[in-house]
Amino acid sequence: MAFDTSSRLPISDGERPTAVVVAVQLPEVTDGELASSIEELERLAKTLGLDPIARVTQRRGKLASGVVLGEGKLGELATWTGGTGVVEAYVKPGSRKRDEGDEDEEADEDGDATSDGDDDGDTGEAGVHARGKDQPKAKVVLVDHDLTPTQQRNLEKATGVDVLDRTSVILEIFHRHAKTREARLQVEIARLKYLAPRLRESSGGGDRVRGGVGGKGAGESSLELDRRRIRDRIAELRGELAQIEGGSRTRRARRSDVPTVALVGYTNAGKSSLMRALTSTDVYIADKLFATLDTTVRRLAPASDPPILVSDTVGFIKKLPHDLVASFRSTLDEANEADLLLHVVDASDPAFADQLAVTREVLADVLDPADGEEVASWLVLNKIDRVDEAGRMALKLRYPKALQLSAKDRGDVAALREQLIGHFAGGLEEAELVVPWAAHKVAHLIHERATVLVEEHGDEGTRFVVRAPARVLADLRAALAS
Repeated sequence: MAFDTSSRLPISDGERPTAVVVAVQLPEVTDGELASSIEELERLAKTLGLDPIARVTQRRGKLASGVVLGEGKLGELATWTGGTGVVEAYVKPGSRKRDEGDEDEEADEDGDATSDGDDDGDTGEAGVHARGKDQPKAKVVLVDHDLTPTQQRNLEKATGVDVLDRTSVILEIFHRHAKTREARLQVEIARLKYLAPRLRESSGGGDRVRGGVGGKGAGESSLELDRRRIRDRIAELRGELAQIEGGSRTRRARRSDVPTVALVGYTNAGKSSLMRALTSTDVYIADKLFATLDTTVRRLAPASDPPILVSDTVGFIKKLPHDLVASFRSTLDEANEADLLLHVVDASDPAFADQLAVTREVLADVLDPADGEEVASWLVLNKIDRVDEAGRMALKLRYPKALQLSAKDRGDVAALREQLIGHFAGGLEEAELVVPWAAHKVAHLIHERATVLVEEHGDEGTRFVVRAPARVLADLRAALAS
């Protein structure tokens, strides 16, 4: 059975649906970290085609169990969406409605309370203004936290609009940007695992499909049946994915003897732009989050000796859903099996230090070094053209071994290319080679594998002055000697 995991975002003719962003500042979160996280969620929203128009934030000791926000803030949020700001007590389908005089609050099926008007631990909020009369209402609520099914359902009741948490926003972006069959399977698995606990019992109250031989027995409720179908579908998708991954492993094994460089880093750090510059190929780039989801492998250009492969991998982000990390583990195996990692960072982003820490954390979970040896890694501070001279000096002091470059600067890219060649083949050296006429087939190898600076023909043969890696020069001398 195919499940509809399509977006629930409202569709409007030519207009971007408006959204309000909700975030709770917990005690361990600083003001700067809160602002950075909200700005990133707003960028995710814009990538998804939404228009963030407002923020509702609150300082609390912990998220309210049922509705994330306290009663006052929930009411303020409702003014932006046109909702009631009230969550009615949950009544299980098929059961009698609770009497108004009952004092015990009905618990939801997963154990969380359906409403939480208690503001204990609330220490105020930062810089949020009330909605004006002429301001548009939001059609979507985006929450900068992972929500339980109960919290999501209760917020939808209180606001009257669709509610998306951070995970669902990222999943939807991945779904829209996945191009290859492998990426689509990986995303669908993650989306189904997210959907399964959020399936809701129909208002009819547990209609059952007859079970047992001859239709006897209680059978399964429609909710149980849907969940089982989801489990079956996930198993089916994993089977298809395993076959595709087998082909990917075979291709990696075939090129295992070829040096490989993997570009890793935060989303939108400029990995694809650097990939295009290093390989002179038409790699898709866009100024948006998660523009690249599929691993691309290309040869370094101009061709080097030995040839060097460059792979572009999926970007990372804070609070990346664990199911997505697990689903894309095969894609990230490109980084695991690379000979060198280029850790690309957007040096112009004020939050790049946090982004660097996030990438290292995800890589530590993904990488599985053989024989205890870690993969060599270079830090590349990209988009340095957007950083002033004082900022560059500060970066130099903080990261003395990092490479500062711009993927748009041909000189910077050429210098990086030479460093890569030197890493795998030795430093470039100048040498003089004399090729006798009897061994002139070596001249073809010289033109193919080295940069010829001088070529002079004499009575006994041809004199070359060349620049090439030490390893290549040793091979050419060996060919002349033989």
